[in-house]
Amino acid sequence: MNYMSFNMLERNPGCELDLGWLNNVRINLNATNQKAKQISSSVNLKNEFRAAWLLKAVTCIDLTTLGGDDTYGNVARLCHKACRPIADDLLEKLGFSYEENSPLRTAAICVYPSRVEDARKTLEKLGYYEKINIASVATGFPSGQMPLKTRLEEIRFAVEKGANEIDIVIDRSLVLTGKWELLYQEIQQMKEACGPNAHMKAILATGELGTLDNVYKASLIAMMAGSDFIKTSTGKESVNATLQFGIVMSRAIKEYHEKMGYKVGLKPAGGIRTSQDALTWLTLVKKMLGDDWLNPDLFRFGASGLLGDIECNLYEYVTGKKAKPYEFTMG
Repeated sequence: MNYMSFNMLERNPGCELDLGWLNNVRINLNATNQKAKQISSSVNLKNEFRAAWLLKAVTCIDLTTLGGDDTYGNVARLCHKACRPIADDLLEKLGFSYEENSPLRTAAICVYPSRVEDARKTLEKLGYYEKINIASVATGFPSGQMPLKTRLEEIRFAVEKGANEIDIVIDRSLVLTGKWELLYQEIQQMKEACGPNAHMKAILATGELGTLDNVYKASLIAMMAGSDFIKTSTGKESVNATLQFGIVMSRAIKEYHEKMGYKVGLKPAGGIRTSQDALTWLTLVKKMLGDDWLNPDLFRFGASGLLGDIECNLYEYVTGKKAKPYEFTMG
């Protein structure tokens, strides 16, 4: 997936705020929990089928570093890994190679605004700037508790430095107090600050929204305001990406598509660390949204450790041996 292919999709322009739509939202907790159990129990991929789905998962990863100790060096390593995410010898044993037009790369790298320029320069040197997106968190990540003017300036700064995807965080207090019109207006302004070339992912911080009804309503508001993706979490909350949140958000995406005709993407983030996690989320998307969403234009993982576990799983499939923890790292 690259920035150019993103433009093949008709972007979500948003729509007028419809509070009547929100007032009809009712989520059945028991039914949602039961659906989550069904999805989890249905994931039973083996051998080459499992390997193929894990390779698909790799192409949907927003490879992420959001540490206080981020430097040019570790952002550069992140970019190198994004370009060649699976070890060459392992990939060859799977029957693939990094040819000139190989699609095997992560969808994006995700960094703080201050590290966007590092990512851009590295990807330009590697010849991948047009092939791998640069996503940047913004708007007072992770809390969103900053003046709106500052949040908008942060978006513009990241775009100016080379980001073509912006992962905004919403002000959760507006959800908890039911200030839907103000939330809608803020997200609209954030979309405008992204400009015509940067796609916007709205992080809902689902673990801090109180109820599944609020998760659904916040999803609708984000899409009405023009979000291209809705994302579960910052990864910094005590509760991050759960299947229940994914189910509710997928239902909102499906309803929005049926009513407005625009496809909005889904990005689970936070706590997705294992290959089984990845396969479970891919299964959720296939069952809830359909095959059209099973590509990086409409589905992403926000993750830092997931890729290493996928490599270990692929190594075990190819060799029959378990990989040692240090064998597949960013370094």
